[in-house]
Amino acid sequence: MPLAVFVLGFGIFAQGTSELMLAGLIPEVSADLHVSVPQAGLLISGFALGMMVGAPVLALATLRWPKRRALLVFTGVFAVTHLVAATTDSFAVLLATRFVGAFVYAGFWSVAATTAIALVPEDRRGRAMSVVAGGLTLATVIGLPLGTLLGQHAGWRATFVAVAIATVVAGAAIATTVPAHVTTGAVTRPREEVRALRTGRLWVSYAITAFSIAALLISFGYLGAMLLETSHAAPSTVPIVLALYGAGAVAGIAVGGRLADTRPASVLVGGTATLAVASTALAVALPHPSAAGAAAALLGAAGFVTNPALNSRVFMLAPGAPTLAPAFTVAAFNAGIAIGPWLGGTLLDLGASYRALPLAGAALAVVAIALAVRDSAAARAARRTAADHPEDCLTGA
Repeated sequence: MPLAVFVLGFGIFAQGTSELMLAGLIPEVSADLHVSVPQAGLLISGFALGMMVGAPVLALATLRWPKRRALLVFTGVFAVTHLVAATTDSFAVLLATRFVGAFVYAGFWSVAATTAIALVPEDRRGRAMSVVAGGLTLATVIGLPLGTLLGQHAGWRATFVAVAIATVVAGAAIATTVPAHVTTGAVTRPREEVRALRTGRLWVSYAITAFSIAALLISFGYLGAMLLETSHAAPSTVPIVLALYGAGAVAGIAVGGRLADTRPASVLVGGTATLAVASTALAVALPHPSAAGAAAALLGAAGFVTNPALNSRVFMLAPGAPTLAPAFTVAAFNAGIAIGPWLGGTLLDLGASYRALPLAGAALAVVAIALAVRDSAAARAARRTAADHPEDCLTGA
């Protein structure tokens, strides 16, 4: 695996830590800025909305840019937004910096995915995407608990400064390892890429992504608050449980990366089913901190095992859209990230308990299971058609 692929994964780690860290710091931000916990939760949804919009917009806007230049511009803007966030006392300004930072992070994600795929042979795409997406897993395992610890002891603003520093380091590494010119084979005319997106299974894949991530984030977005309010855990316990969640995520993405290239349908059906089970287990376990930690680990594994398959398969489903297909994958992920915390906050505002959130997550996972089963059936039908009428099947999508 080229060193540049690992560097791109580190870039995702640096920026992904910002995406995740507020899950452990929502109570601190809420108290410092004098807003409610559900309102503070909008910082997670706002970040996700920025990514959802930014991925396709920046993928098109930078279509003709050298990949390295685009990656460096995105990391620079991201670092600046976090320095601004660290100095503001305004919730509105903080929310705006979350949106702008996420907007360019989405561009980084889509360009990094395209670059990583271009740097490896076709039969290594799943592995490459597991390395890139593994940066987010590393952010979950290391960045999230360390960011929570730093925020609890030095204030939540210190975490934003730390993320800015890590992002600058990632930018320097990208400048020295990513080739100046990466041959992606990308179609340079946006209209042709848009036409290549007209594939039914591609949009089913995006729907699986959105529902499964919403199922995960409705629990994960409020995990710190759940532990404090329902489990009555000590604040020092929160980073430990978040680390267990991260350890599960590492295991999940490792397994998913191994199977993404050979058994994607099994990964999607099995992963979404496990996510429904894990969400239900978390709801049952919440009153008991130790059991909640074990359920959080299972939740992390189930939430991340499908990521490599969901990221890599779009290049097969839409080979004529190597820039827009992964960009819309990023948008689909962040549609789920936006919907999950928003739905959780809405349920809390309506008087639901924190235990209701993972149960709602289980219901969302059931929808993802149904979509994954439908996709698997469509894939089998396509293979049968290819076997019976090979002259009519010019691609393997």
